[in-house]
Amino acid sequence: MGPDDDDYIGYVLSDVARLIRTVFDRRVSEMGLTRAQWLVLTRLYRRPGASQSELAEMLELDRASTGRMIDRMEKGGWVERRHDGVDRRIWRLYLTAESRKVHAKMWKRAEATVDDALGSLSTAERTQFTRMAALVKERLQHMAGLDATAPARPRKLRAA
Repeated sequence: MGPDDDDYIGYVLSDVARLIRTVFDRRVSEMGLTRAQWLVLTRLYRRPGASQSELAEMLELDRASTGRMIDRMEKGGWVERRHDGVDRRIWRLYLTAESRKVHAKMWKRAEATVDDALGSLSTAERTQFTRMAALVKERLQHMAGLDATAPARPRKLRAA
């Protein structure tokens, strides 16, 4: 297989990830969220109380862009800032009650998107695919010097 072969594993993996994001984006667009915003909701759901700097690192955005996005999301009622209990210079970020409800709806659509994407695979093939993808992910985390138990960092996005 060479660079002209559409079945090259690198192309296939990249296309699968991109197409899942594209389909999911369309399925959540009526909620009024951009990709960057739904990533913020997902990251804060998994890591409530993350600082703005930590969120910027998770999203691979600069702190200024992240701050502007959080400003807009706070005005929209999606997130709230709270002072850190120890260091008053640090703002901790939390989902609002409404955004937690939206996240639950988002998660159902995410599950449906993955189920639809894997619809041509049997249950055994899905299990095998998941195991193999997890092994590849773990190997790549090791190669990148990341802790395999830590959540993977998404690719760099532009602020919404």
